[in-house]
Amino acid sequence: MSRLQYVFSEALRNMGRNALVVLGAVLAVFISLFLVFGTLMFGQIASENAAQWSDDVRVEAFLSDELRNIDQLQNEIAQWSDVDEVIYISKPEAVENAKEIFADNQAVLDLIAEDPAFIPASLRIRPSDLQAYDGIATRLEATPGVLEVISAGAAVNQLIALRDGLQVFSWALAIALGAAAIALIANTIHMAVYARREEIEIMKLVGASNWYVRVPFLLEGMLEGLIGALVAVAVGLGAYRLGFDQIQGSSRLIDLTLSADFLLQRSILIVLFGVVVGAVGSAISLTVHRYIRT
Repeated sequence: MSRLQYVFSEALRNMGRNALVVLGAVLAVFISLFLVFGTLMFGQIASENAAQWSDDVRVEAFLSDELRNIDQLQNEIAQWSDVDEVIYISKPEAVENAKEIFADNQAVLDLIAEDPAFIPASLRIRPSDLQAYDGIATRLEATPGVLEVISAGAAVNQLIALRDGLQVFSWALAIALGAAAIALIANTIHMAVYARREEIEIMKLVGASNWYVRVPFLLEGMLEGLIGALVAVAVGLGAYRLGFDQIQGSSRLIDLTLSADFLLQRSILIVLFGVVVGAVGSAISLTVHRYIRT
């Protein structure tokens, strides 16, 4: 039997001897890395949507029919330091826009046809950054001739805040569970070494080096981390695919699309991290275990 075959066969045999403990360690790795993987995907989706919304969302100021100096008001707003662009939407343009938006709602279309004059003209303002939405809306509300101000900036800011808060919570939980996974893997290796303590002593008596004895146990921990990571990636991708199919087709507000490159890179990262978790757990156990330490 070659040395490589020996290492793998011993690692698999050790895992079989302590199947329940190994299962617990794999489960801990899976849960922690699934949370990390999910956080990475959600964070990317939230970032891309927030960036897209911030480019598309405008502050809309609906104007009174009595307002006569619209050009002057438009120029004044355009001079604000936190405004990039101001576009005037006339009443006829507003009516056509409303017809496009409510094309599937016959009741609204009938209302527009009956009295198109009720749809006001407006100024559509594009802020220079996300933080400017609230300030611009507040000033517009105090401007004479402005009937109502609508802004989705608050929703964008709430999405960013939700993303940041969820990322902090998920990472903290994942780190805690990762530490638990390392401890479980270390305990698994400790039990495997103890179960083979007599065999290890005999191997040392016939000249086996510490590394020759240690490598199968080190590989066992890495395999446990690898299995947990692979399951986390598989379940994470499956959950993403299911969520994409369920939500994307019924919602135009949220784009769940993630690039294949992003998913591949993060999947590889998760798998490598799982192997590292397993290696660290094994190394900790082998460093302190008295049967292998010397």
